[in-house]
Amino acid sequence: MNQPLAYVHPGAKIAKNVVIEPFTTIHNNVVIGEGTWIGSNVTIMEGARIGKNCSIFPGAVISAVPQDKKFNDEDTITEIGDNTTIRECVTINRGTTDRMKTKIGKNCWIMAYCHIAHDCIVGDNCIFSNNSTLAGHINVGDYVVLAGMAAVQQFCSIGNHAFVTGGSLVRKDVPPYVKAAREPLSYVGINSIGLRRRGFTTEKIREVQNIYRILYQQNYNNTQAVAIIEAEMEATPERDEVLEFIKNSQRGIMKGYFSN
Repeated sequence: MNQPLAYVHPGAKIAKNVVIEPFTTIHNNVVIGEGTWIGSNVTIMEGARIGKNCSIFPGAVISAVPQDKKFNDEDTITEIGDNTTIRECVTINRGTTDRMKTKIGKNCWIMAYCHIAHDCIVGDNCIFSNNSTLAGHINVGDYVVLAGMAAVQQFCSIGNHAFVTGGSLVRKDVPPYVKAAREPLSYVGINSIGLRRRGFTTEKIREVQNIYRILYQQNYNNTQAVAIIEAEMEATPERDEVLEFIKNSQRGIMKGYFSN
């Protein structure tokens, strides 16, 4: 796209049918895939790898250097998957030597004023509502929804299909399939509405509910609950996914609503 009022560095690799609106700046070492639309006043900095059919709205800044004092101008990148929408004034920083990249998956919807810091890995089909903020080194699974003004502390993980309510402060890991709310952040049920929308059967939803009843509602500690779930529940992909998430949690999982 030849846009005379935009600046595109000669070293950027832009597919032929990309639309770049006026007053946008695209730096060196940038790759943008077919069908992507870049709105006006967007800044795309070195290391950006943007997929096909993305939409990036005015004021967004993609692949700026990390807000990390340890960063020493390493050759790191930011990956944006196909069909992802990035709304106004979103900021996404590139990686550091920890992971060498920040990655946003396919089919995501990142709403206005969100911030995604260095070394975050975000899965596919996620929705981050306005002003949601990820600190550095965070893992987010597929189909995760962060409601408005949710803030996630560095090194946390959020499992697949989780829903985090608006204004939440996420200081512990959020397991798959759950709804997280209250202060401090707590388990308040499973994300049954989201699971139904994505084709989970009533039986599968009931299975997930039973897993979390043992974990959060029967006064077991995590070690006891994991042992009971392994011993008494049939091995399924969902059961094993929850157990693996708990076992691999670095920060510890959030508490149940009834926990002291």
